[in-house]
Amino acid sequence: MVRILLITLVLLAAFSVVQGQPEDAPNQYPEQNFNRDGSWGNPVQGKWDGATMWIAADGKGQIYVLSRVAPFVRIYNREGNFIRAWDGEGELSNPHSITIDNDGNAWITETFSHIALKFDSNGKHLMTLGKRGEPGGNDVEDRFNQPNHVYVHHNGDIYVSDGYVNSRIVQFNAEGEFVRIIGGFGGPRDGEFQAVHGVAVDNRGRIIANDSENFRVNVFNADGSFAESWPYPSRGGIEIVDDRIYISDVNEGEVNILNMEGKLIDKAYAPRAHGLAVDSDGTIYTSGASRMTVYKLTAK
Repeated sequence: MVRILLITLVLLAAFSVVQGQPEDAPNQYPEQNFNRDGSWGNPVQGKWDGATMWIAADGKGQIYVLSRVAPFVRIYNREGNFIRAWDGEGELSNPHSITIDNDGNAWITETFSHIALKFDSNGKHLMTLGKRGEPGGNDVEDRFNQPNHVYVHHNGDIYVSDGYVNSRIVQFNAEGEFVRIIGGFGGPRDGEFQAVHGVAVDNRGRIIANDSENFRVNVFNADGSFAESWPYPSRGGIEIVDDRIYISDVNEGEVNILNMEGKLIDKAYAPRAHGLAVDSDGTIYTSGASRMTVYKLTAK
């Protein structure tokens, strides 16, 4: 009986230690070169009403917050004042990420439905990539397996980060026609992925992708050949603005800011930085997913 009691006390103590660890560790309140505003968007009682999965800026003064509670897409101005919202004509149910292209269209991944969807700025459904409810493997051209992010190049080409189960980036042209697969192999070696979690293309045509479970960023040349890896945590978003590359990580609660050679310039910190947006004025926004948070970070 005494032995059982002692074991119980030990287990309870261990559980309390785990429970007592802050979800935002290790970067809750670090010194940084950014002012952090957690009240942006005027959330009710200091918290949003659902998981704030992702955030995107259109570069023209509008910020899109993607929630997992209807209305799924909520649009604000830079000051955090609500403008409008939409649900995506019944196409959305469990969205993961949102990207705004140069024409103001919104691209949203429905990870568990295995699709990426295109909407106009008013929420009208325009295109679907993949087949709803039908997963496909690394060598399949027209289906994904839990895609999580979309990047749209200024020439209209579409890059889908197909990385929760598969290990690749899939490129399409503006009409949604298959172009090629970048990557396609799981593992820790050069050019391989473990949980691709975001993609962008720089002004050299390089494809830069978050390789989150390998704790790095993979860089591919414009022809799709592997170039190099950069050692940054990357389970979050990726944005390229004004020759700077921004990489967020939900576990570290940070945004690493790099130059075009992959060298660290600065860090910004926000708890559970999952979704990432960088506005044209340099303001950084992060969303905390299940933490139901949005942060606005501006340079001091």
